[in-house]
Amino acid sequence: MTRRASGRVEGVVQGVGFRPYVYRLAREEGLAGYVLNDERGVLLDVEGDPAAVERFVARLPAEAPPLASIESVAWASLPPTGGRLFRILESARGGEPDAPVAADAATCAACLGELFDPGDRRHRYPFVNCTDCGPRFTIVRGVPYDRPLTTMAGFVMCPACQAEYDDPADRRFHAQPNACPVCGPTVRLGEATGDAALHLAATALLDGEIVAVKGLGGYHLACRADDEQAVARLRARKHREDRPFALMARDVATARTLVELGEAEARLLAGHERPIVLAPRRAGAPVAAAVAPRNAELGVMLPYSPLHHLLAHDTATTLVMTSGNVSDEPIAYRDDDARERLAGIADHVLLHDRPIHTRTDDSVVRAVGGRPLMLRRSRGHVPAALALPLAAPGLLACGAELKSTFCVAKGARAWVGHHIGDLRNEETLRSFTEGVAHFEELFAVSPEVVAHDLHPDYLSTTYALAREGVEHVAVQHHHAHLAAVLAEHGERGPALGAIYDGTGYGTDGTVWGGELLAGDLEGFDRAGALWPVRLPGGDRAVRQPWRMACAWLVAAQDSEPAPLPGIAPRTWQAVAQLARTGLAAPLTTSMGRLFDAVAALCGVRTEVTYEGQAAVELEAISDRSERGAYPLDVADGVLDARPTVLAVADDVAAGVEPAVVGARFHRAVAQATAQACAEIAGARGLDTVVLSGGVWQNRLLLELTLALLRDGGLRVLVPERLPPNDGAISFGQAAVAAALSPPPR
Repeated sequence: MTRRASGRVEGVVQGVGFRPYVYRLAREEGLAGYVLNDERGVLLDVEGDPAAVERFVARLPAEAPPLASIESVAWASLPPTGGRLFRILESARGGEPDAPVAADAATCAACLGELFDPGDRRHRYPFVNCTDCGPRFTIVRGVPYDRPLTTMAGFVMCPACQAEYDDPADRRFHAQPNACPVCGPTVRLGEATGDAALHLAATALLDGEIVAVKGLGGYHLACRADDEQAVARLRARKHREDRPFALMARDVATARTLVELGEAEARLLAGHERPIVLAPRRAGAPVAAAVAPRNAELGVMLPYSPLHHLLAHDTATTLVMTSGNVSDEPIAYRDDDARERLAGIADHVLLHDRPIHTRTDDSVVRAVGGRPLMLRRSRGHVPAALALPLAAPGLLACGAELKSTFCVAKGARAWVGHHIGDLRNEETLRSFTEGVAHFEELFAVSPEVVAHDLHPDYLSTTYALAREGVEHVAVQHHHAHLAAVLAEHGERGPALGAIYDGTGYGTDGTVWGGELLAGDLEGFDRAGALWPVRLPGGDRAVRQPWRMACAWLVAAQDSEPAPLPGIAPRTWQAVAQLARTGLAAPLTTSMGRLFDAVAALCGVRTEVTYEGQAAVELEAISDRSERGAYPLDVADGVLDARPTVLAVADDVAAGVEPAVVGARFHRAVAQATAQACAEIAGARGLDTVVLSGGVWQNRLLLELTLALLRDGGLRVLVPERLPPNDGAISFGQAAVAAALSPPPR
């Protein structure tokens, strides 16, 4: 008696060794049939002894390859054919692509062993990979994921590599980027190639020089992390005054000499995604002060490509590994562009001839309460699909301006694009539009609906409104934050959202940013907000936090506030006048700007060089052992921080340490938020609170607020797979647009 079963497997099952896995599994069970890729995933057919087929069906999802992510397996019984062999067939083409593409994955242990084995033919070869690791998303041009549709198409495998590729018993069986020194990509530095180029790069780094290094998704700028002069030169040339640099440590043990790693941080650091992990800096960490000035944390990652492993090994030191760009530009990823844009920064360029199809920054994450909190979702995570809690028509969501991402969606799947950067110049807009076009083609999404932010001046809004023949859906910024977290957790609401960030265009035309929204995917009600004050000088107040200190003092007291140290009295008085009259000073409820004001009052930061700097440095100095809290009044959903600001000013005048002031302020915001949420949720019959918006990147504030809300019996949802910042806005817009659209036909 023989049984035959036909299966369709959907999810991330291409480019992860799934077909050879199926082949080996079928052979182990003595089954005949076939397996192939098509536009939707993997098709397979097995027949043989009924008990063996039953075991195969049970083992298939349970023993899948490490990079596979199975969404569904559908089986059908068919009449047996009498076949005796099991084969891997050519990929089927012609249908509409609907197969998720795998993200790039860090070098696996087996490949790493070969890399450093003098007897192996891939010894010190910077592009060693197999079905369990290596480039995926950054080299793929289309689906099905086969070599002709990747940037490896121009490299013809030598007989040895072809034999591995064709051998079902080999872990490189159908590994599309398979290559070796004979037939694959080559690394180059000047006229030197191969190992000579690597040795030159390592020597230059050890000598304190700056090297541009071509990685998986673009170029890094590297230098010794313990060389103060080298780091200072990199800062000056890159025009990056204060923003921290990422570090690449050789291994977890080395990382522990730099930062305090808990179990959650260590797990994130060593995962196959290999993100930059933010963790508390160790006292005496052997890094230059200029790596992360006035910051209590360091961002550390481990090598994730063979090239990085070789550099880490050859230098035997921690390296700065920051994005290859000038501030506010996208990272360079094409060789000619890198030579031109990085020529004034790097002393040397270490490149290779494997093209990068899609530029992709490093992901950034931290752990809060033992769980990941994504700060930037990019390499290693993109383009993994996110489930929508309802079916969507073909749609595109264009995101916001800061930390720009886009999102395409259809059916129950959404694909959030890689981190683009701040959408404020032509180069970034070009990267945005190229990314949108790539995703629409890769996932066969023809948008019927295009969602965008309410802000009329965002380049993303301009781009969205220029798309013709579609329905346009405008989504309020903070509603998108609320919707993103609900949808990520598979929910539609209702819930109460404490949405705290820097800037968002409100439905009343004012600048929102400290919002308590009661709502669901379809809509929301503004149930509360931070007390509104003026934003004197508009965007200038974002760059100069002392202006927000002035505005809050004007709002909080009747008398003329005294200028802060270092601010000219006439300039201060002029800004105070703007705050009183409202001239060139729109109203704002921004929680981010309140943090700016307190940071300025404490003397932590009166001007900033990057977004969120004042709040980051205020958190960094705050004394976590302090248990006091300033008053922050809550009435009818309004968080009135005027008494808070006066108490801060009084303590500063009395000589209280800024570390104590910062801690008392954080506790005030956490307690007021928990009180307001409890009151509003109780009045509206809600039991779920969403915390989202860039302010919640603050670990201290998030931990304090989570504890208070949970102690109050409320269920709390926070972002995990997406950032709390504007990197999640596009997904939230997509969820709202799906909820407002008729069900797809």
